[in-house]
Amino acid sequence: QVQLVASGVGLVQPGGSLRLPCAASGSIVSINNMAWYRQAPGKRRVLVARITSGGNTDYADSVKGRFTISRENAKNTVILQMNSLKPEDTAVYYCNADVWTTSRLGYSAYWGQGTQVTVSS
Repeated sequence: QVQLVASGVGLVQPGGSLRLPCAASGSIVSINNMAWYRQAPGKRRVLVARITSGGNTDYADSVKGRFTISRENAKNTVILQMNSLKPEDTAVYYCNADVWTTSRLGYSAYWGQGTQVTVSS
């Protein structure tokens, strides 16, 4: 099995910054894409940023230029650096990874537990 554990729950003022790391552990053979999604109250979960195993990235238009996604492959960790935060960034953030495990052929999607980010003065 695979666990994704995120940290960095936070209450941040508008204009502030927050760093969200998420580490994968378990019976991992390899990890393909890693990503962060978010879900605001009453809305569906949407992609915030994604990074491939080769380091290619893509971002939601709403966060381009403010958020940066990176990964530390040796630690099976994906990091979302959020700068210039706005109240509309308030949401539960979920990390996601496509993982090949020792018990199953092919990549399967795994999710973290969700971490609340609140941007408010």
